Amino acid sequence: MRITSTSCICPVLVCLCFVQRCYGAAHHGSIKVTRNQTKHIEGETEVHHRPKRGWVWNQFFVLEEHMGPDPQYVGKLHSNSDKGDGSVKYILTGEGAGTIFIIDDTTGDIHSTKSLDREQKTHYVLHAQAIDRRTNKPLEPESEFIIKVQDINDNAPKFTDGPYIVTVPEMSEMGTSVLQVTATDADDPTYGNSARVVYSILQGQPYFSVDPKTGVIRTALHNMDREAREHYSVVIQAKDMAGQVGGLSGSTTVNITLTDVNDNPPRFPQKHYQLYVPESAQVGSAVGKIKANDADTGSNADMKYTIINGDGAGVFSISTDKETREGILSLKKPLNYEKKKSYTLNIEGANTHLDFRFSHLGPFKDVTMLKVIVGDVDEPPLFTMPSYVMEVYENAKIGTPVGTVTAHDPDAANSLVRYFIDHNTEEDRYFTIDASTGTIKTAKIFDREETPWYNITVAASEIDNPRLVSHVPVGVRILDVNDNPPELARDYDIVVCENTKPGQVIQTITATDKDYSANGVRFHFSLDEGLSLNPNFSLRNNEDNTASILTRRRRYSRTTQDIYYLPVLISDGGVPPLSSSSTLTIRVCACERDGRVRTCHAEAFLSSAGLSTGALIAILLCVVILLAIVVLFITLRRSKKEPLIISEEDVRENVVTYDDEGGGEEDTEAFDITALRNPSAAEELKYRRDVRPEVKPLSRHHPSSSLDSIDVQEFIKQRLAEADLDPSVPPYDSLQTYAYEGHRSEAGSISSLDSATTQSDQDYNYLGDWGPEFKKLAELYGEIESERTT
Repeated sequence: MRITSTSCICPVLVCLCFVQRCYGAAHHGSIKVTRNQTKHIEGETEVHHRPKRGWVWNQFFVLEEHMGPDPQYVGKLHSNSDKGDGSVKYILTGEGAGTIFIIDDTTGDIHSTKSLDREQKTHYVLHAQAIDRRTNKPLEPESEFIIKVQDINDNAPKFTDGPYIVTVPEMSEMGTSVLQVTATDADDPTYGNSARVVYSILQGQPYFSVDPKTGVIRTALHNMDREAREHYSVVIQAKDMAGQVGGLSGSTTVNITLTDVNDNPPRFPQKHYQLYVPESAQVGSAVGKIKANDADTGSNADMKYTIINGDGAGVFSISTDKETREGILSLKKPLNYEKKKSYTLNIEGANTHLDFRFSHLGPFKDVTMLKVIVGDVDEPPLFTMPSYVMEVYENAKIGTPVGTVTAHDPDAANSLVRYFIDHNTEEDRYFTIDASTGTIKTAKIFDREETPWYNITVAASEIDNPRLVSHVPVGVRILDVNDNPPELARDYDIVVCENTKPGQVIQTITATDKDYSANGVRFHFSLDEGLSLNPNFSLRNNEDNTASILTRRRRYSRTTQDIYYLPVLISDGGVPPLSSSSTLTIRVCACERDGRVRTCHAEAFLSSAGLSTGALIAILLCVVILLAIVVLFITLRRSKKEPLIISEEDVRENVVTYDDEGGGEEDTEAFDITALRNPSAAEELKYRRDVRPEVKPLSRHHPSSSLDSIDVQEFIKQRLAEADLDPSVPPYDSLQTYAYEGHRSEAGSISSLDSATTQSDQDYNYLGDWGPEFKKLAELYGEIESERTT
């Protein structure tokens, strides 16, 4: 099958279509179609014939964006088997078949029914086949071909990243690269010039230029100055079709800012400045500002101010404000109009960041002269000292002079000064001051021991201008006089042992004095001279502000006298000397050999007998143990006399259960109930087995014949009467319950209780005659009986 393309409709593209056909015929080859292939498909016998060769194209072209009223002709399919009689039917399948591309099944003509966009889809893959219209069998194998969408220039170049913002340093060389812009074109770059873009500058000349091929923007002038112009708006155009007429174009804006460099030195607007500063300005305060202008910005405009010379370099200092780049003039020393009325300063302002490429533009610093004029101010009085310290003795009379403060007017007028005390605190009311002379006097009598120091504030003002006031602190120290006698440092608890020796130190005492002495207080201790010589104790002055109490005899007795009183006289070394008398209390105590106090009370009998605390505890424990033994003994005796008291071993509280009807268990001593089963066997067991009574019951002897014939009810009544008359029973009610099972059977009882009581010889072999169920029972009782007999 041969495919013929006739898609060239426009007369302008006739040449292009011709080249297209030739190109397709020369490069796409052909598909061999042989008859044997067709016969093979139809199922016929394979016959080898020389196949006929036909031209088969496998590629069509269709223009995009077709806007005509009729479908666009794409090409034609033709089979070698087609004789033109309409017997061949052409079928088209694949991408867009039947919707975008339709075929005339008789002629094989293919048309495009829709406008195609190459930018959305570049090609379509379809399959063509020729079949026999009568038999619907293929005449040739299915052929695959491609319909390519041929590009037209329908997309303008676009700058996807615009608009652009970029910077370039000022004073850059001509041709300095600024930015490269790139435009993209959606058209086919391999076909024609639809996607071939060239760049041009529409706005921004003559400052910048653009490379038409690469889109690189460069500076076009030498030494572009930021201070002259800082911002530029450059418009770049991109045009396809290599810039030819009819091409599509797109543009973008590039905002270019010149960045600053340090190409401008600082300059003071004036060469001479004058500043007025009052003499009352505080030291450390800012008194003025000065500034040098710099056309640069940022760090290129940073500068430092210095005072390079002048007579005020030691009085003033200058610093730089980082924000405003101003020079701040501050005061280092106080000004005095009466001494110096003006100062001259040479101030320099220099850049801190230099660019040596522009050093030829001159020194990047400037100097100006500043004259400071000191203004006269009416100042408050000035005290001769910044603070005063004065002294006065305690107990001084009211009105005693303490000291004098002095102030003067620093102005040239030298006005008179008036003094007064600021009564801001209570302490200021303890003193008065002479308004003219400044003499301070006492206003009360002071006690150093109560308040040793006072702080007051004295103010001074000019008589002509009372609003100008200055203050000075005054401290008043209260000096000590000897007006307090010495006293014992504390209350002493003095103890003397009974076995002490003569001359032994039993206590060392000290004294205190509220008065103050810079050389140290000297105390003297002695016994009261007004009393007779003390025969028991003596006092020794140690000459170090302490004294020792000594014994004067060998032994002391608490029973004779347990407390002694010793009066002591203490005097200080002041002028005049003062003294006081105190009485010491001395207790007599019993002590161990190592001197430890054992007791100090004479009424403690055990302690005087020489018994220690441990011995007393041991004696008490022994007494307690003896009492416990006596109580236990009495309890045991009492329990032995009354054995009938109900205890845990009382037989009446035991319930014995027999649930074995076979051989039975061994008899127990808990409670013998055989009397109810066999009254004749209870004669010898009618008394309590645990206690043998001292008095026997009245009905003790009964003939055995009466027991055999007695009725059970009579027997129970007899037992109750015996229990009521028995003196050995407990003194509380005892409930005795008897159960009667009736007369014994003729077969006899098989209970072990009756057997154990009667001691009868029973032959259990007859149980075997009752059947195999009782044979084992007979053997079991026989073995028990034999063991019991043995």
